[in-house]
Amino acid sequence: MLLEGKKALVTGGARGIGKEIVISFLNNGATVYFIDLNPSEYMDEYEKLAAKTGQKVVFKQANVADEEQISSVVNEILEESGGLDVLVNNAGITRDGLFFRMSSKDWNDVLTINLTSAFYISKIVSRAMAKQKSGSIINVASIVGIIGNAGQVNYSASKAGLIGFTKSLSRELGRKNVRVNAIAPGFIKTPMTDKLNEKQTADLANQIPMGRLGKPEEVAKVTLFLASDLASYVTGQAVHITGGLGM
Repeated sequence: MLLEGKKALVTGGARGIGKEIVISFLNNGATVYFIDLNPSEYMDEYEKLAAKTGQKVVFKQANVADEEQISSVVNEILEESGGLDVLVNNAGITRDGLFFRMSSKDWNDVLTINLTSAFYISKIVSRAMAKQKSGSIINVASIVGIIGNAGQVNYSASKAGLIGFTKSLSRELGRKNVRVNAIAPGFIKTPMTDKLNEKQTADLANQIPMGRLGKPEEVAKVTLFLASDLASYVTGQAVHITGGLGM
């Protein structure tokens, strides 16, 4: 029960990696608020897990790219919870395509949802954490923000920006006992990668020293570590969860 009694906010918590993070936090005793554009089909599962540990799970519907809307919802969560111990900025999208054909909309949408939303949300939550002199902020970046990937100029830029954001914010908040870290997953089996055909999946696996795609729950375990007091002296890091890709 690494998060017993703690309160966490997870964006993009309805499915994929976000779903596994919500489940991991609930299994470890946290009350979890999660934000998504749409409700989760796993809400019943979430509620059963929360009941087992005597905590609760609360869904808030919002568009993280809308500053006014997301600010209102995050302030509402802070008021309801009485303060947050953990923030996971996980919300993200892809709009892949070759650079010369990429539209301004595809560029702006990815940067706003993947990077700017973390600015909107962290600005509010970090102030509250600084006042209580404790907290952990975890930003879900990507290995492509470090090594790049053809056809993902917008996504790579957003994730590289998130890593820079993490390192700079950790320097500002360290003396307030607020830790800020990023995780950089590699190729993880999610609804995004499920769109790939068998050959594409095999080609990806061949690039990875461990020879396979990662599992969302493997990402969630590292996130849990960074959220917990086990990582009490870890800040400003971008932790690779890649099976060795990008060493």
